[in-house]
Amino acid sequence: MQPAEGRGRLSHKMLVWFLLISLVPMVVVGWHLVEISLTIMKGVSLRNQQNHAKSFAETVNGTIDGFKNVLEETAKLGEFASMDSGQQREYISKVMQVNPAFLELSVIDMDGAEKCRIDRFLQKDNAMRDFYNSPPFQVASQRHEYIGSLERFQGVHPALTIAVPIITDVAERSTPTVKGVLLGKVSMAGFSKMLENEFPEREGRQAALSTPDGFLVAHSSLDKVYRTDPRLSKDISNFLAHRSTDTGGGEVALADGVNALGAYATVRGLDWLVYVQQPLEAAYRAATAMRTQVARIMLWVICITVVLSLAVSAHITLPIRELQGAAEQLKAGRFDDLPEMTLPSDEIGDLGQEFLQMSDTLREKNEELVHAKEELEKFRGTLQRRVDARTRELQAAQDEIIRKERLAAMGQMASVVGHEIRNPLAVINNSIFYIKTKLTRANTLDEKISKHIALVEGAIQSASSIINEILTYSRTRELKPQPVQINHFVAETVANIPLPPGIQLVRRFDERNPTVNIDVEEMKQALRNLVVNAAEVMPQGGHIFVSTILTDASMARIEVQDTGPGIQPDILDSIFMPFFTSKASGTGLGLAVVRKVMERHEGKVEVYSEVGRGSMFRLSIPLESAEKDKPK
Repeated sequence: MQPAEGRGRLSHKMLVWFLLISLVPMVVVGWHLVEISLTIMKGVSLRNQQNHAKSFAETVNGTIDGFKNVLEETAKLGEFASMDSGQQREYISKVMQVNPAFLELSVIDMDGAEKCRIDRFLQKDNAMRDFYNSPPFQVASQRHEYIGSLERFQGVHPALTIAVPIITDVAERSTPTVKGVLLGKVSMAGFSKMLENEFPEREGRQAALSTPDGFLVAHSSLDKVYRTDPRLSKDISNFLAHRSTDTGGGEVALADGVNALGAYATVRGLDWLVYVQQPLEAAYRAATAMRTQVARIMLWVICITVVLSLAVSAHITLPIRELQGAAEQLKAGRFDDLPEMTLPSDEIGDLGQEFLQMSDTLREKNEELVHAKEELEKFRGTLQRRVDARTRELQAAQDEIIRKERLAAMGQMASVVGHEIRNPLAVINNSIFYIKTKLTRANTLDEKISKHIALVEGAIQSASSIINEILTYSRTRELKPQPVQINHFVAETVANIPLPPGIQLVRRFDERNPTVNIDVEEMKQALRNLVVNAAEVMPQGGHIFVSTILTDASMARIEVQDTGPGIQPDILDSIFMPFFTSKASGTGLGLAVVRKVMERHEGKVEVYSEVGRGSMFRLSIPLESAEKDKPK
């Protein structure tokens, strides 16, 4: 029998209907209450911000008047009008101490020349300036006060210029006269501190004091005041540009898409503007609280509705949820961790029984698959290792066959070439000997002829040596190892090697003097090649160190080290290749012979070189005891 459509959704339907009946009327009423509260709070917040802006504008006006009054009182002192620079410096110094807002005070005579100045940052007078054509001097010298010239003092501090006339004492003269001008630059940073304290950023509020063109005098965020070109944002400037009264406000559409509530007030006498702004969310805080209360009531209604709905449908949905949990466990592959299920005696119970039978079948199939996968992984790993091993063996065998074929071909070629060249060399050598003998008997062998005969004999000997070296490398004779003490072998070998003047041979032998099993003739050739090479790379002289070392229980080592120029790193890997040489002469077989000899002795040759400091070759040779222990 097919299940009826919608079975299992009864609890959802009941929950939806309870929520609709209880929440729709409450949402409508709550919405109207919130809208009314928003309208009321907007008007209240706007009036509050306008009052704040107006109050701060009065504060700015009073503060600027206070600075002006300080300068006027100072300029009216009897001694100050005497234009005595020392006395005036003492007075303005006291003013600077009492009023930290003053950044600079200057006294200017009637010719516009600066007589004295105190700078809060420099604390000393620089070159005096000429103020004759400056607006502050022109206004103050006509017995008027001057307030204006907003600037960045030293490029950092926002400062306002205030100038007052220095007038003689009325008691002394019937007609007071202007003796000069007292000019001060006052820091506006204090206004930023006041704005920062009164309008903290953590509440999303901000306030600014600016000129009509948007230049920032002060701001509740100090980093905006100390920018290179501190100005109000474009959206706020546009809002203020459309003002029609000295005090006002309204909603402001900011550039980031957020709406704010802004208010402004004009500073009397300066035409500056105080702007105060806060987010609409803060202005509508009471309405937000009401919305929260409405949401809280709705939440309670929802909770009660959900509890009632769940209580009615629990006995229907509980078996289904248990079956769903078991299905999720099964989906995750946890066949042995299925939860306990309480199955009723109805269609849901029948479905649960079918599910349990299906899970048992799946568990068995999964175990079979896991076992098969493990066996396959083991077989794949074993096969891969065997393939890699066989590949390496085949590659090594192929390289060895190629090398032997090359050596065989080289040996055949060397035998033919050596035979064909040795016969003419023998004829030349016999003829030279005959000519030398005849000339000697006839007493006609002069010095020049003797020199040229010696050159020919040397060339014949060099050619024979090259042929012997090629034949030695290309031919492979049977190895004839015999046990020898390594110190005695090395000492005897190097003693028979002729070294040019300036080369000093230093022997450093291991006192344990191990015994090695070597073919003496081949090993002598290898050691002789290393020593001769070391001497050839030091034509100006140097040291050759020949050492023997017992490295461990199975190996001994012969080291040949020179103090020559070293080997360039780019050719270090090629020096053991046949016919490779970096010298102007030679066959390039010396080091190739060394490597061949060490391979035939189942040893190895290593090279360590540092350009400018020399090279060291290491011959590692198995000990006699190690040779005996090797399996046959």
